[in-house]
Amino acid sequence: MTPPPGWYRDPHAPHLERWWDGTAWTEHRRAPGAPSAPPVPTAGGTGGSGRAKAVALTTAAAVLIAAIVTGAVVLGGDDGAPETGIGPTTGTTAPTGPTAPSPSAPEPSADDPDVVEDELNGITFPLLDGWVRPRHVADEDVVMTTDGTYDCPGEGSVCRHGLVVSRTVTARDTVSPEALAKDDISDAADAAFDEDSLGQRPYGGLESHEVVKSGPVAVAGRAGYLVRWRVTTAEGPGGYVQSMVFPSSVGTESPVLVRYVFDAGEDGPPLADMDRITRGIRPVTDGVTGGGVGSSVGPPG
Repeated sequence: MTPPPGWYRDPHAPHLERWWDGTAWTEHRRAPGAPSAPPVPTAGGTGGSGRAKAVALTTAAAVLIAAIVTGAVVLGGDDGAPETGIGPTTGTTAPTGPTAPSPSAPEPSADDPDVVEDELNGITFPLLDGWVRPRHVADEDVVMTTDGTYDCPGEGSVCRHGLVVSRTVTARDTVSPEALAKDDISDAADAAFDEDSLGQRPYGGLESHEVVKSGPVAVAGRAGYLVRWRVTTAEGPGGYVQSMVFPSSVGTESPVLVRYVFDAGEDGPPLADMDRITRGIRPVTDGVTGGGVGSSVGPPG
């Protein structure tokens, strides 16, 4: 069985269609989608000289041989194995336009990192890997903690490897970030590693300290100052505590105090997280909170 006469994809020029007369290819070609009327056959003797007809027959024979060699169409052989034929297959279809690329999943955006917002002081903190928003923490000024808890080496029930606290400094004679940071570091160390608010000593008490860093720092576009201590405790690996003060950009512009408390053991957060968090502090600029001041740090009682 051979396909009926019609326009089929040209095996030698797939971008064109060619007329198959039912037994052989003709020289009639067209662009896909052109009018489907069959071509008008040329009357014998009017198509040119005998030499021209001979050349045409020779060319047609060469085309047929090429079609056989290249396997333009596969037909069934007597032995059941596929063999090469010369005509079009009945399933030949006109070429289609280019296929539109399939949509790809959007890339994750790096413009909206997880942050913790301190609405009262009008700043946000970056929430780094290993850090979470505070849960079951008595101190309302804590803005983030390390993930999970552990049994304190001294008195008390559970401890955390890291804390970040944000407060507003009020009722002080000075607004100098340097003076305020230097004045607060001792209180911060005592609160973190000596005696807690319940009168217990989770680390057995604070034994000594060493200043490991002190100097100016830029925070949220403001000039601030920080002091960092390495502390030794009676029990456990000790730790690091840092007091950092900078002017608020909202509300009364009272100075903002940020305390960092890190365990020094192998399970504690990387010390570099202090600087990473500091660099990631940003002012709240959307006007939603309106700024303001948080819980105050008054003069020592």
